[in-house]
Amino acid sequence: MKLGFIGVGSIGSPMAGQLLRAGHELVVHDIRRDAAASLLARGATWADSPAAVAAASEIVATCLPGPREMEHVTLGPKGILDGVRKGALYIDHTTNSPLLVRRVHDALAARNVDMLDAPVSGGTEGAQTRDLLVMVGGDGRVFERARPVLDTLAARVLHVGAIGCGSVCKIMHNCASFTLDLAMAECWTVGVKAGVAPETIVDVFKNAALGNMMSLKVRLPATYLRGNFDPRFALKLARKDLGLALELARAYDTPMRLGALCEQEMVEAMARGWAERDASIFLTLQEERAKVQVRVTPENR
Repeated sequence: MKLGFIGVGSIGSPMAGQLLRAGHELVVHDIRRDAAASLLARGATWADSPAAVAAASEIVATCLPGPREMEHVTLGPKGILDGVRKGALYIDHTTNSPLLVRRVHDALAARNVDMLDAPVSGGTEGAQTRDLLVMVGGDGRVFERARPVLDTLAARVLHVGAIGCGSVCKIMHNCASFTLDLAMAECWTVGVKAGVAPETIVDVFKNAALGNMMSLKVRLPATYLRGNFDPRFALKLARKDLGLALELARAYDTPMRLGALCEQEMVEAMARGWAERDASIFLTLQEERAKVQVRVTPENR
């Protein structure tokens, strides 16, 4: 199959390399031609513009730094929209704005061109070894059309919903990941100031429940995600534990902004009479404000 790939940086280059390894004919473009040197040495063909890549390809993919670059490559002068063939498929691997993704999708649909948004998780190393997760948004028929190519790129490919949903999943996952990083940094700084060696407190986190993501794998699926708040670990006990952490932080003059916000949520939940319910019930306050529930039945886990 003749494929196009635009954006051959630290993640795009090894992804494109997987396509070459699988025997596809590959046309590439990047803002810097030297970024494509290793791919060209392995048999890829260079094109001078995104439009030229699209004109030469049955399927064209992008892996770009962000929305601004993706908008320029797709809708700008000599962009994909200018050269893409009727009946072609465009796959965007950029960590992108779902709003932009849907706008580009509509522009391409007017030209009878299919589109998927398919951001990846796993980084450069994952792209080199196929140890990637691809989160794919788009029509199910289009997803099945693209599946053989996506399977070439990644060990795990998930169809997550309509167009734009891949980007929603990616940016929400990253948001949670960065926030968790900050929460751990808060706790580690308090631990170190309270006398625990850095390597020790980090090792504890690695070996305890958090290191195995027990909240996501076991506790939350059994409680919050099912709407089952029979106490496994009571809210009053969680509030006590968090209070002890914040007390220690104050004693060592170390701010814990996320911890303090979490305490406020727990205090509000306690005020509703939920002290004896499972600790995860305080998460429903966020559901109330968002006017949506997050529930997963066991068979869909």
